Amino acid sequence: MNSNTFRLAALAVAAAPVALLVAVPAQAATATTTTTGDGKASAVVLRTALDVSLLNKTIDVPLKATLNEVQAPASADKTALSVRLDGVDHGQPFSVLSADVATARATVGKHRAEGYSNLAKARVHVPGLPLLSLIEVEKVTSKAVCEVGRKPVAESNVLGHVSVLGKRITLTAGGTTQVKVPGVGEVTLDLSKTHTTSRTAAAAALQLKVSVNPLKLNVADVQGEVTLAEATCETPKATGGGDNGGSSGGGSGNGGTSGGGTSGSGGSTGGDGGDVKPQTGTGHAPAVDSNLAETGGSSTTPYIAGGAAVLLAVGAGAMVVARRRAQG
Repeated sequence: MNSNTFRLAALAVAAAPVALLVAVPAQAATATTTTTGDGKASAVVLRTALDVSLLNKTIDVPLKATLNEVQAPASADKTALSVRLDGVDHGQPFSVLSADVATARATVGKHRAEGYSNLAKARVHVPGLPLLSLIEVEKVTSKAVCEVGRKPVAESNVLGHVSVLGKRITLTAGGTTQVKVPGVGEVTLDLSKTHTTSRTAAAAALQLKVSVNPLKLNVADVQGEVTLAEATCETPKATGGGDNGGSSGGGSGNGGTSGGGTSGSGGSTGGDGGDVKPQTGTGHAPAVDSNLAETGGSSTTPYIAGGAAVLLAVGAGAMVVARRRAQG
């Protein structure tokens, strides 16, 4: 009875190192992952940065407004923007932009980011000139595309006729055009402005520098800039993976926030509100690098092997003692 019990214990001791040696390679197989860098994209149909001087006051009232301004992933398609300014037309709302089509869209994927904006049959007004459009356009578009492994691309197009302060004009591609209207003011237009770097792109169909003197509705002077159809993007970072323990793994994550609609600020300025649709993103954190050799071993392997040898020797000795006792 005692002999059998001791023999089972000895066998268990001898078998333990074998199980340990089997488990070590399984623990050594560790893969690493890296996160995917997020790209960026944005678009806006209209952006104003104007200072409005009033006839009966010595201060300027800022008019900063946007229509359909979005960041990926989002889109917006409101076709009108009206605002109010204290001191202008007794605080009544006035139209800043109206259009048949006004679209802004921004998207981001693992390998590509794109911003896009489009305006069709659009009319832009400034305070003090309710009946005379600052500019009328038939169709303008801008697009910015940033793709992994390719050079970013920015492009803008102005199609059909363009009228500034009631005068139909001919635009010079990629150039600057000045329009002067006696008794009203002056507008300078930059057509199809684009800019690219190794990872970013930006495009604006029309940028206007405005200097008008309405002398109506209590407005003495309007100065500033107006941008139509703008788009930007930033290339997503390339994905990567690690292979440091006999297996490989790659991870990715992307996310973004969005905001679409209209906004306005300055004095008691108010803009038509747009629907805001928050987006949540998820990302995978990179795993810790185990720095293992290709065979799956590590710096502790010699110590484990030595310990296993000692246990084997102890087990063998125990078996010899057990046999002698059994024979005696």
